[in-house]
Amino acid sequence: MNTGIEFNNITKRYGSDASAPLAVKGISFTVPQGTLATILGPSGCGKTTTLRMIAGLESPTSGQITIAGKDVTTLGPAERNVSMMFQSYALFPHMSVIENVRYGLKMSGVAKDSAKSRAAEALKNVGLVGFDDRLPSELSGGQQQRVALARALVLEPAVLLFDEPLSNLDARLRREMREEIRNIQQRLQLTVAYVTHDQSEALAVSDQIIVMNHGVIAQMGTPQDLYERPQSEFVAGFMGEAMLFPGTALANGQVQLGPLTFTPRHAVAVGAVKVAVRPEAWHIQQGAARDGLDLPATLVKSAYLGSCYEYSFDTVLGRVFVVSPEVAMRLPLGAEVLLSLAAQGVSVVQGG
Repeated sequence: MNTGIEFNNITKRYGSDASAPLAVKGISFTVPQGTLATILGPSGCGKTTTLRMIAGLESPTSGQITIAGKDVTTLGPAERNVSMMFQSYALFPHMSVIENVRYGLKMSGVAKDSAKSRAAEALKNVGLVGFDDRLPSELSGGQQQRVALARALVLEPAVLLFDEPLSNLDARLRREMREEIRNIQQRLQLTVAYVTHDQSEALAVSDQIIVMNHGVIAQMGTPQDLYERPQSEFVAGFMGEAMLFPGTALANGQVQLGPLTFTPRHAVAVGAVKVAVRPEAWHIQQGAARDGLDLPATLVKSAYLGSCYEYSFDTVLGRVFVVSPEVAMRLPLGAEVLLSLAAQGVSVVQGG
């Protein structure tokens, strides 16, 4: 498979002082051509710096960057055939939709008729036929987002970059636009690097997720890999709000978690481990406790979210956070219940 983006041992230090801390610390990764990779992590992890180095807006301190097989390490943004879509959209308020979209083509010297037809095709690709003459102020947030996307697409870049593109939208529009971005990416076979801090967004749009923390890559793989097989406490806790509990891997292949025992989905070495349990992995039950299968719990906090309840329970493991889809039955505060573990949503991280 052809390489869309390749980072080879890239470091980034701001300033010329050799003692200044590194924002990015020797990272390497590959984004295959025609795929979408999300760079995910908390604030300050280095993900935006990494995206800006792909765009040519920042130069690496050391290492090599390749785009579509070409070494672009020392090239500026205009020489990289890369388009970047920013959080703020950055539309020209005095220009119509079609003028905004064809602006980059005009600056590149493309003939007016050709630029207009290419801009119209780009607007068609994002579902904005008939909006040519409107001003940005006459559009909704989601429509402005689509114009910004069309403006990036019309340049036919080798790589398309997104920097927190959905953070200004409400929850429903975020879901719709992430589906739109993913559909366009797959239909046009675009190579995309996508930065976000939102785990659910990353899971929904990505072929590959690159999780960063403190300037290094904590783990990378498919969304399923990251969610089901985290390799560290950080990744387990960051992906999907998992809570971590100390446990013990036993010689018989099972894991002991307080009064619970279960068989992990992947073999782990005997000894201390951390067990990451996602809120949806707990099942709430009544009745007599089953040896090794049930955890007695007392409800101390409850919140109704429409499609689910969020519960906090006190247990011998400490406070446990549970998301329950059983909205027809609300538990009263102080309720004594049993919690059991589902097969999905439980991961074991080696080393306690």
